Amino acid sequence: MKKILGIFIFYLLLIGNAFGEIYKTGQEVEGQIVFSKKIKIDLPEGKWTIAARQLWNYHGLNLENYDLVKTENNEILEYISIGEFKLAGIVEARINTALYEILFKDKYDGCYERPEYFLLKFYRKGSSHNCFWVLHKDVDKYLNYPDDPQLRGANRLLKKWVKDNSIKLPKIILSSDHSYFSRLTGGTWFVVTYAINPKLLNAPKNKYFTEESSEYHKLNINNFPKHKKIMQKWISISAARHKSFEKNVNAKNSHKLDLEIYLPSESKNNQVKSSEVLTQLKKLNDLYKDGVLTKEEFEKAKKKILD
Repeated sequence: MKKILGIFIFYLLLIGNAFGEIYKTGQEVEGQIVFSKKIKIDLPEGKWTIAARQLWNYHGLNLENYDLVKTENNEILEYISIGEFKLAGIVEARINTALYEILFKDKYDGCYERPEYFLLKFYRKGSSHNCFWVLHKDVDKYLNYPDDPQLRGANRLLKKWVKDNSIKLPKIILSSDHSYFSRLTGGTWFVVTYAINPKLLNAPKNKYFTEESSEYHKLNINNFPKHKKIMQKWISISAARHKSFEKNVNAKNSHKLDLEIYLPSESKNNQVKSSEVLTQLKKLNDLYKDGVLTKEEFEKAKKKILD
């Protein structure tokens, strides 16, 4: 996600704290990270390590960011980057310009169709946006040689943690990016990136390790059906996470993306069940309001439905 955070980035010593909780580099967390008063992110199962905590600044837009990793035998299996731009008090026109330049005009990355993106879905109206995209990444290029030369060094703290802890990195990762901003929900820009070592999805071994040659590149993947199944599985996982992301950032209903066709069957079934429960509760409430049911009968029937 750091690629979308700006054309130039510099690291500041962290002072103060706008997060819900303060996490230290090297600290282990499980279950959930309380990122701020407004947002809590549920973590995939297992122990996660805080690899870096940083404050970034771009065009006056301050971003607080955590990098989390999950490892096994000193090898990274999963990675999450969670960031929140602090935009309160900044002139609207300035924010609008920065959002547009970063997300929709940056020639290296952003919320628009690119050759390396396998899937892109977004909503945009005025300054509001809700963006979700899935891709693969060449880890060496991502960390050390990003396309934008001004972003080289952006992963300095993460790289230091990797080096200090003798961590092995996969050559190719699968990634999903999630970005949301709207003044209708408090005017804060949230960004989250998930990445996974494909072997965690029981993927076949790769023979090609650059961004362009990778089996996971959308122009190559039809030649590698086993890799295509893994990418489809990752898209399904990522789509479900984006629905959770929308909930966590209180996205407006009109801003939410239609990702139904990508969701795993279990999520679809849960959505159907939830919809059925809401319909039954509404009918039950109408009967109670109309005097057909007593309060005792209403409470008894409601408990039965919820159970």
